Amino acid sequence: MMLNSSELMQIIPFLVLGTGIVISLLIEMYSSKSDAILPWLTIALLIYVAVHSINEVGSNDLLFGGMLAVGGKSSIFNFLFAVGGALVSLGAIDYIKKYGANFGEFYVLVQSSILGMMFMSGARDILVVFLGLELMSICFYVLVGINRKKINANEASMKYFLLGAFATGFIVYGVALVFGTAQTMRIGEILVNFSSLSGNILFMTGFILLIVGFAFKIAAFPFHMWVPDVYTGSSTAVTGLMSTGGKAAAFSVLLVLLGAVFTQEIENTFMPLFAGLAVLSMLYGSIVAIAQNNLKRMLAYSSISHAGYMLIGLAAGNLESVTGIMFYLVIYVFMNIGAFGIIAIIEGPNDDRVDLNSYAGLHQKNPVLALFMALFMLALAGLPPLAGFFGKYYVFIAAIESDLTWLAIVGVFSSVISVYFYLRVIVYMYFKESEVDFNVNISPTGLMTVVICGLLLIVYGLFPGSLLGLIASVVN
Repeated sequence: MMLNSSELMQIIPFLVLGTGIVISLLIEMYSSKSDAILPWLTIALLIYVAVHSINEVGSNDLLFGGMLAVGGKSSIFNFLFAVGGALVSLGAIDYIKKYGANFGEFYVLVQSSILGMMFMSGARDILVVFLGLELMSICFYVLVGINRKKINANEASMKYFLLGAFATGFIVYGVALVFGTAQTMRIGEILVNFSSLSGNILFMTGFILLIVGFAFKIAAFPFHMWVPDVYTGSSTAVTGLMSTGGKAAAFSVLLVLLGAVFTQEIENTFMPLFAGLAVLSMLYGSIVAIAQNNLKRMLAYSSISHAGYMLIGLAAGNLESVTGIMFYLVIYVFMNIGAFGIIAIIEGPNDDRVDLNSYAGLHQKNPVLALFMALFMLALAGLPPLAGFFGKYYVFIAAIESDLTWLAIVGVFSSVISVYFYLRVIVYMYFKESEVDFNVNISPTGLMTVVICGLLLIVYGLFPGSLLGLIASVVN
């Protein structure tokens, strides 16, 4: 199918990133300076994709016979993926050298995973969703174990691959049942006929299997079992990308698949399922995180609880919840990448210095890192006036508007529990004497990542309406 000039302009982010992947491979193969070129090429490509995507947010078109959406919500998600990928790449420049994974393939895989996320957010055909999901997932499997000399990385990669393949089986089986009953892969046609199809037990079984498969990707309880070991065993830079971009991509698909629910065209029959997942994820993640001394493991359980907060929006099933989830995802990217960025700076070459004791007295060793880590912990806890507070606030308000006040109360209770383990990090940094003697070697690019994330959190905390207004305009 031929595209006109305006349509061609709208798919430029995909073309640029796809071409960049090929060029990056050639540079890695033939240039002796690839380790200096590839990170900055990756950052430049992703910044271009981010800028172009946000410029096209006002358009809302379907291309390739309705298989791919551009503009609107897809552009915001593409902007989010690209900015998150650029920040991770910036922070990884010195980190992967310390970690022992300074391979050109790292940046090629980061680019490819972002491209897969973009296909997922723009997909309006289940086949395109699956292709994007597998492109992202395969890149993550390799990135987790990219340093094959580290036993923890090999173990994490194998666990992620096996459990990821298991989750993919749910999705494939779900796709088969949905296609067999709906006789189409086009999501738009499925949503139009959702009321009649929802009476078919095979269709509903297939749809629930799809939800279960993506619940694995967002790390919702009880599909979270891979998260603690994979987050701990993989490199911190990869953990930052998986915990943000991968989660956002999965939510972007769920928001599309449940489009008929959010527009109130059908009753939200999935409300009990999402409410149950939300409650279990919030409480389990918050309670278990209290017992963790390893910061990466603590943030892993934290990510489970944050998935629960966003699942409240899916249970609410209204347009306000879509706005709230998207706002939450944007803020969550900056909070998590910033926190993992500081862990990457302090972390030792042998995966040491990631426990709480290593952060004792950090304000004396490096007051700047201590200040930003405190900022990220407070934002993750959801304390005002930081942006993390407004992420939870908008989701809770959406739940109350859908008469799910009890679910919002459970969310507030879970947030109160989480304050303990977030504040514990601050207590160690400012009120505990250092027990581990080491020098903090600050990476300039790593510090830049941390500062950018911190400043964006402050800006969106003080002026949340600027981001919320943009998201609401495309949702409504």
